[in-house]
Amino acid sequence: MKRRDFVKKTTLSSFAVLIGTELVFGSQMLEGYTPLALQKTDPFKLFDKNPEMIVLNDKPWNIEAQTHLLDDKITPNSSMFVRNNGLLPKAIDHRTWTLTIDGESVKNEKTYTLAELKSKFEKHTYQLTIECGGNGRNEFDPPAKGNQWTVGAVHCASWSGVRLRDVLEDVGIKSNAVYIGFHTIDTHLSNDPNKEVISRGCPMPKAMQDETILAFQMNGKDIPLIHGYPLRLVAGGWPASVSGKWVNRISVRDKIHDGPKMTGASYKVPCDPIAPGEKVRDEDMCIIESMPVKSLITYPKSGAIIKKGTSLNIRGHAWAGELEVIKMEYSIDFGSTWKTDTIEKPSNRLAWQHFSTTIDFPKPGYYEVWARATDSNGNAQPMIVPGWNPKGYLNNASHRIAVKVK
Repeated sequence: MKRRDFVKKTTLSSFAVLIGTELVFGSQMLEGYTPLALQKTDPFKLFDKNPEMIVLNDKPWNIEAQTHLLDDKITPNSSMFVRNNGLLPKAIDHRTWTLTIDGESVKNEKTYTLAELKSKFEKHTYQLTIECGGNGRNEFDPPAKGNQWTVGAVHCASWSGVRLRDVLEDVGIKSNAVYIGFHTIDTHLSNDPNKEVISRGCPMPKAMQDETILAFQMNGKDIPLIHGYPLRLVAGGWPASVSGKWVNRISVRDKIHDGPKMTGASYKVPCDPIAPGEKVRDEDMCIIESMPVKSLITYPKSGAIIKKGTSLNIRGHAWAGELEVIKMEYSIDFGSTWKTDTIEKPSNRLAWQHFSTTIDFPKPGYYEVWARATDSNGNAQPMIVPGWNPKGYLNNASHRIAVKVK
């Protein structure tokens, strides 16, 4: 086989980071070759994930957490779900990384290096809840297409970066601006370099919020590659698909952004309720924006066994998209009666909130502990799966765990 161009140094550097050591003779590899160490990958070692995480897909990588792995108040990388639409980028050099702001509604197109973003704009840190729009999809009947997430496609890490608003104001935004759309460098599953993997966005009011940031750090360190290194958009409280990873361009549009995964039924639900299994025209679908109120019991694991006369301490998190959770309740009689939990205030807007309580059971036997959060608009989690939709989005039914008292 005739040798062609050698791989770039940046590609070798990326391979070395993923493998964890230097690629001796890496410069001799043929262009396009992937080392064996990366052809059959252990995602838990490769992405520094807890081995109890559940892999739903490897092309692209989609990995979810089990609820007990989400017990930390600030989610560590090891427990953060992964939702990818394409193949991981391989050649990244933060020293040459740039972000371009363009589009019909910018006054002056500009390109910034990563170093310029860090030096020119003030750094901000927020703890932000990011949840996949399809979290809980596996409970819908009839089944909806897509990754069959249970309840672990959510996390709330600490993100540091610059406000998107500050960058947009530096560029200059025209009065006709309606939407922003992000663009990324991950590769389409077809390996076609001309196909964009995903290009979603949000309306200008969301883009201009204090908490919508271009992040370069996660939990105080450089963002891991799998979560968007070296720069990503983070828009807490909305579907995770709005928080684009590996962002190198932001377009300011004079209309609703129409990139891949913004058209058709992607990240949309019927504007009006429909019967399960009913087909819906694209024009009758509405884009998902703020996520609904939801909660998780993260301790103990479902299936806990306790002794008669022993109290059970439970804890978990609750969140409500753009809103705040104002009440947290639990039930041990299948939702017939509810008692109040203690719920903490969020560390900042769009962060999840922590709840806890102590439960006493009347006698030995099998119980289920159900959790229900209520947001600041008075919306409470439903006890059963909410309205069916074709893509299985927005399931915010009460979380529940099984407990045996012996």
